[in-house]
Amino acid sequence: MNDTQPSPAFPPMLADWVEKDRELRRLAEEVLPLNKIALFDALAAAGIEIVTVVFDGCGDSGQIEDIEAKAGDLVVALPADQIEIACPVWGGSEIERRTQSVRDAIEALAYDFLGQTHGGWENNDGACGDFTFDVAERTITLDYNERHMESDNSQHVF
Repeated sequence: MNDTQPSPAFPPMLADWVEKDRELRRLAEEVLPLNKIALFDALAAAGIEIVTVVFDGCGDSGQIEDIEAKAGDLVVALPADQIEIACPVWGGSEIERRTQSVRDAIEALAYDFLGQTHGGWENNDGACGDFTFDVAERTITLDYNERHMESDNSQHVF
């Protein structure tokens, strides 16, 4: 087996899903550098140095809680600019181009990263954390905290 062929042990329906997921991930990695350039260029032009995105999820629901942009120590508004983001399309090898606000692009990238790195982050006890978009370094760092409920039980019959 190699990275481009699904395992023959998968049932055909699952093998098809695995292949589509693999292609989606490949395309996401391919478009990421271009999306980062478009986003970081718009943020830099607005004088923004850091963007923090806070997320939280549990019980099969999750959302972005807050997006905060800073220029130095000052909290500033995100630019109203529209930028073009490339998005892979599930089930094919197409790339869809979307023009959206900087805020929407940040949200879309955050949700995409969560899905790629921690699929199901919103399920059960869920997860929370934040992304830090460092404009000078042109990096996006995910700080991820997964919740686990513990239960210890003992029963004794004497």
